[in-house]
This record gives sequence, structure tokens and C-alpha cells, in this order.
Amino acid sequence: MTVISASKASQRNVIFLVLVAALGYFVDIYDLLIFSIVRVASLKDIGVTDPDQIKLQGQFIINIQMFGLLLGGIVWGIIGDKFGRIKVLFGSILLYSIANIVNSYVHDVNTYALVRFIAGIGLAGELGAGITLVSETMSKEKRGYGTMIVAAVGLFGAVAAKQVSELGWRPAYLVGGVLGFLLLLLRVGTFESGMFKSMEEKSVSKGNFFMLFTNRKRLLKYIYCILIGAPLWYIVGVLVTLSPEFGKELGATEALSAGAGIMYTYVGIAIGDIFAGVLSQLTRSRRLTMLLFQLLSVVSVVVYLTAKGIAPSQFVWICFFMGISVGYWATFVTIASEQFGTNIRSTVTTTVPNFVRGLLIPINLLFNVFVAHYGMVKSGYIMMGILTILSLFSLSQLKESFGKDLNYVEEDVITPAS
Repeated sequence: MTVISASKASQRNVIFLVLVAALGYFVDIYDLLIFSIVRVASLKDIGVTDPDQIKLQGQFIINIQMFGLLLGGIVWGIIGDKFGRIKVLFGSILLYSIANIVNSYVHDVNTYALVRFIAGIGLAGELGAGITLVSETMSKEKRGYGTMIVAAVGLFGAVAAKQVSELGWRPAYLVGGVLGFLLLLLRVGTFESGMFKSMEEKSVSKGNFFMLFTNRKRLLKYIYCILIGAPLWYIVGVLVTLSPEFGKELGATEALSAGAGIMYTYVGIAIGDIFAGVLSQLTRSRRLTMLLFQLLSVVSVVVYLTAKGIAPSQFVWICFFMGISVGYWATFVTIASEQFGTNIRSTVTTTVPNFVRGLLIPINLLFNVFVAHYGMVKSGYIMMGILTILSLFSLSQLKESFGKDLNYVEEDVITPAS
């Protein structure tokens, strides 16, 4: 009876951990996307009225936010491997909650960008720490279901962000901060990963970000993990976020709403994540799942970019389709988590999704170069083609990780990185 009770208690703890991680990602996505949703309204309210300036200043702010995510991914990842995954969950949510409350009081572009940078640093830690905890706590056969639930529930934060944005952009940021503090109270009941605790007793380098660069094989594997997720953030960060501009070139019957597009895209991503998670469990292959979804995403983008005379009602359903087609976010992050040892797993799992988000900076820059020569629609095709080729090649270079035992460490053996 004691064994059974202990087993049930352990199962309840795992369920609670998955629930808390899922709600954490819900708030994370809310705060991550709120700027894309209120971009136009908030910039107009602080004095940016020219359409071209709204586009340029909006890209400037989101690039700054993404730079914060890049920096934060490294910082929180290292903290997670050196001091524990739980400390990342508490520290990151505290930082981005404070930043979002402050964000509701900004009155100029530079301050807006600075606060989004700080928020970006905070937002960088949530997903990686949550996925690492779930991956290390659940059984190797079922952990795909756990990460699927985290992503599926979390991505509905985009729906909440769109609905709350109707109250106004300043209240929307305030609500995001308050949600974060409420979540912080829930986090008190979470527990540390057993794998991390057992690693603490070992004499091994922990959270050494530079270990990823001292071994050629390890470095290439890390790069491939980043590149397989690049098309997803391009679709969200460019094709959907700039939908008002794409709508003009496509001859839309009415102005397209980026906020509505993002909401429907993320509903699609949440549903796609469920399908991808189940498919990877049934086929026992994360690589096959990624391949099928990457090919489907190409089809969805072609549908979007050929939609001449698109109507708003048609646009949201296309966004929903695009969302489903890139609903491999949980699978992609799980693959990254399963590729590396416990002593740098948090570093990898936290930095990889944030580096994917950070890729939006060079993607935006390159996209703008193409736009100057070919226009929005042709540039959309070109960028999707480049990113798809890179992601498919990267996927082909990664080993299947389904059911892999994660209780091991990376040895700090220095070999040439190139």
C-alpha cells in the first residue's frame, strides 16, 4: 500500500508539474505576442502615425525584443544547468511580469523598445525550463505527451492576448504582468528535476555554454536544432505580423488584422501541436513528424501568397491552416532537449527556441532587402524557400531521439569546432 500511495503521489506531482509548465507557457506566449497584436494601435497612440514609420518602428521594437530573447536564452539556460530549473522559472517570470506592467506606462518609441528588451530577457527562460523539467521527469516513452500538453495549452495565450487587447493596449500589458504574478504563486508547489539533483553530485562542467563550440559534432547538432524551427517563426513574425502590408499587395477587400491573424495562427499551432505530439508517439519518430509538418507548411504559405483579393474572413482561416502546418513547436523543442546531456540540457533547451525567435532579426533584414527588389509577395516565397531548404537539410542531419534515455552528461572534451 505504501508503494502504491507513493506511486500515486509521484504521478500527481508530475501532473501538477505539467499543468504549471503549461500555464507558464500560456502567460509566456501572451506576453511574447502582445506587441505584435497591439503594434499599430500602440505606436499610433504614442505619436507614430505615418504607415511606413509604423512598419519600421514596429520592426525595430520587435527586433530589440528578439535580441533580449537571444541574450536571455543564454543567461537563463546557464542558470538552469548550474543552479536548477526551478530557479529559472521563478526568476524569468518575475522579470517579464515587472517589465509588462512598466510597459503599460511608456510614451515614446525608445522607452518602448527598452522595456520590450527587458521583457524579452525574462520571456526567454520560461519554455526551456518547463520543457526540460517535463522531459527529465516523465518516462522516456511518454514525455512527448507531456511536452505536447505544455505547448498546446500554452499557445492559447495568443487567443487570450487578442481578446484582452480589445480593452486597449495599455491594459493588455498590465493584465500580462498581473497574470505573471498570479502564476508565480502557483510555482511555489513545483519540484526540481531528479536528473539535475543527481548531476549535482558529479564532478562535471555544468551550464557551460561554450561546450557547444568546443566540439564540431556538438556544434553542428546545436545549429541543426535551431534551423529546423526557423520556418515557424518566419510565418508568425513576418507573414502574419505584416499581414496588413501583405494584404495591400494581394488586393485585400479590407484591411487585414494582424491581431486576428496571430490569434487564429496560434489556435492552429496549438491544434497542430496536439496532432504532432500524437503522431510522434504513434510513429515513435519525431523526425518523420517534423518532415511531414515542414512540407505541409510550404503548402500553407503558397495558399496564403496566392490569395489574390483576399477577404478578412478568408485570411483568418488561411492563418489557421498555416498555424496547424507549423504546429511542431513542442516536437521541435523536445528534439533539442533530447539531443544533449543533463549538464547542458537546460542551456540548449532554453537557447534553441530563443535563437529561433532571434532569427527573426536577420530574417527581417534579408526580407526587407528582397522586398526592395521584388515586392512583398515574391519576397515571401523566396524567404520561405530558403528557410525550408535549411530546415529540411538540418532535420536530415539529426538522429532520431524518440525514447532516448536522457540520464547522461556531455563530456567537456575539446576538439576543433571546424
